Order: sequence, then structure tokens, then C-alpha cells
Amino acid sequence: MMQFILVTYDIENDRRRTKIHKLLEGYGSAVQYSVFECLISEEDYAQLRMRLQKLMDPKNLIDSVRYYVLCRNCVERVDIDGTRDFVIESPFIIS
Repeated sequence: MMQFILVTYDIENDRRRTKIHKLLEGYGSAVQYSVFECLISEEDYAQLRMRLQKLMDPKNLIDSVRYYVLCRNCVERVDIDGTRDFVIESPFIIS
């Protein structure tokens, strides 16, 4: 089953932030520099979280990654102002 997940991050260190951004590019689309929309399986989601946790500095109180799992209704109600379109490239199924 695929899940739509909005991933946001706030990472203080430039090198770690760049690594996290590059990792997320393999899982979703950047809609802003520190915001990604990901349509991924439960297994990929678990793997993504584990990989991101390894890149974070647990001693740094500023570093954080947030994951918002959106239901189909929520995804369909996304409003966008600006020029970037909202595109879901594969089937979206919620049970």
C-alpha cells in the first residue's frame, strides 16, 4: 500500500542538511528546499526514517525531521498558490 507523506526538516549543519536533501530526492519531490512530498510504500517509509535518523546529530537540539502521513481526502484538499503544480505520479491507495 502506498502512503502520501509530507517530510519537513530543519538541520543546522550545511553538510548534514545537503546529505538529507539528496537522500530525500530518491524518495519524493522537493516542493520547497526543506519540504518533500513522498508517495512511498510502508517498507520504503520505514527505510527512509532509519536512513534519515542515521544522518541526524542526536546531540543537536535544533535538528529535526517531521513526517506527516496524509490520507487521500487530505491530499485531494491541498491548496497551492504559485506556479508549482501538485502531481501524484502513481496510484494512491488507502485501506
